[in-house]
Amino acid sequence: MNVDAVIVGAGAAGLFCAGVAAQRGLRVLLVDHAEKVAEKIRISGGGRCNFTNRDASPANFLGANPHFCRSALSRFTPQDFVALIKRHDIPFHEKHKGQLFCDRSAEDIIQMLLRECEAGAAGGSVTRWQGCGVKAVRSTEADGSTTYEIDTDQGTVRSPSLVIATGGLSIPKIGATDFGYRVARQFGLRLVEQRPGLVPLTFDGAAWQPYAQLAGLALPVAMETGAKKSRGHFLEDLLFTHRGLSGPAVLQISSYWQAGTPIRINLMPDLDLPETLARAKAVSRKLLVNELAHSLPSRLAEAWVQQDPGLQRPCNEVTDKALNTLAERLSRWELVPTGTEGYKKAEVTLGGVDTRDLSQQTLESKQAGLYFIGEVVDVTGWLGGYNFQWAWASGHACAQGLAARAGHG
Repeated sequence: MNVDAVIVGAGAAGLFCAGVAAQRGLRVLLVDHAEKVAEKIRISGGGRCNFTNRDASPANFLGANPHFCRSALSRFTPQDFVALIKRHDIPFHEKHKGQLFCDRSAEDIIQMLLRECEAGAAGGSVTRWQGCGVKAVRSTEADGSTTYEIDTDQGTVRSPSLVIATGGLSIPKIGATDFGYRVARQFGLRLVEQRPGLVPLTFDGAAWQPYAQLAGLALPVAMETGAKKSRGHFLEDLLFTHRGLSGPAVLQISSYWQAGTPIRINLMPDLDLPETLARAKAVSRKLLVNELAHSLPSRLAEAWVQQDPGLQRPCNEVTDKALNTLAERLSRWELVPTGTEGYKKAEVTLGGVDTRDLSQQTLESKQAGLYFIGEVVDVTGWLGGYNFQWAWASGHACAQGLAARAGHG
C-alpha cells in the first residue's frame, strides 16, 4: 500500500492533522493500536472536553524553548477552532478563565473530527486502521528522496511522509506508550527528559500528618514555585487528598515544580492577614480558631491551631509575636512535596521530542519527511484547554507542511 502520508496516533492531533491533510488532496493512512479513537478526548473535562482556551497564547506553554509554539499557534487560533465547532453546530460554553467546554459531550468533538476526515477534497482521503499496532519503521533513500516503510499488523505501507502523533506517557490505562520517543531516538533526534505534568503532588512522613485528615477539603489559594523565568504562579482552587494536594492550583504548579524544591501557598490571598488578626485581637474574645474559621474552612483552621498550644486560646490572649508568625505561615506556607501521583494521574507529559530538531513552521524533523505533533513534542500547556489547542495548531501546521511536500500547496 502506498499513501501520501502515514499518521501514527488517532488522538486529537493525529485526527485533526489527517482531516486537514485529506482536505488538501492527500491520501492519508491513520494507524492506532487502540480499538477506539481519541480516548483522551472522550474522558477529558469530565466527559465534556475542554477543547480550547479562548485566551491561549505562547505564554501559557512550557518547554525548553517556550517560543517554539508561537508559529503554529498564530496560524491556527482558538477562534479558528471555535469557527469549526460552530460550522458543525456543536453547542458549547465558557466555564472559567476562557475555558471552553461542550454543552453535551466530548463525543461531539470526536464525531466532528471523524466527519472532517471524511470530507477529503478531490483525491484526498483518510483510511483508518484501528486496533492496528506498528511493529517497525524504516526509511530508505533513493534518487535524493526518502521513503518510509511502516510494518503494521495489517501489512507494510509505504509513504514519503510519516507523522508521529502518539502522545506522551500520561494515563497508560487508555493506551499511552513511549512509541513516539522510540521513533525519535531511532532517527537520531534529541529528547527532553519526560516527567508527569498537571498531576497531584504527594507528601509523606510526620510533616504531613496534621493535614492527612483534611481529604476532600477545597479552598481558593495563591500558589507558586520556582524563581525568575522558571517561576509558576497561579490563583486557583486547592484540594486536600489522602496522599497530598490536588485541585487546579496544584495541577498547574506541578508542571513548574522540580523535585526537592518547595512550593509556597497563600491560604488567604484576598486578606491582609497581619491586619485582620490584629483587629480580631483588639475586639474579640472568641477562640482564635473560631475567628480563623470566618476566613478559612473550619477543619483547616483547627489543623493549624492544633500545632501550636500558644494559639489554642482566645484572640485577645494570643501574643502579637504568635499572631504575626501565624499570619506569615498562612500567607506563605512553604512545603516540599515528596513526589507526584505519576503518569497514572497526570493529564500530560512534560518534555518529549526536542524542538531544536523540529521546524516551527511544519513540525518536520531534521530527518526529512518525519514529523512530530501534539503531546509527543516538548511543548506543554497549562490546565484549561491549552494542550488541546496545541494539538489542533500543531496538527494544522503539519498538514500544511505535508501538503506542500506533496506538491498540493
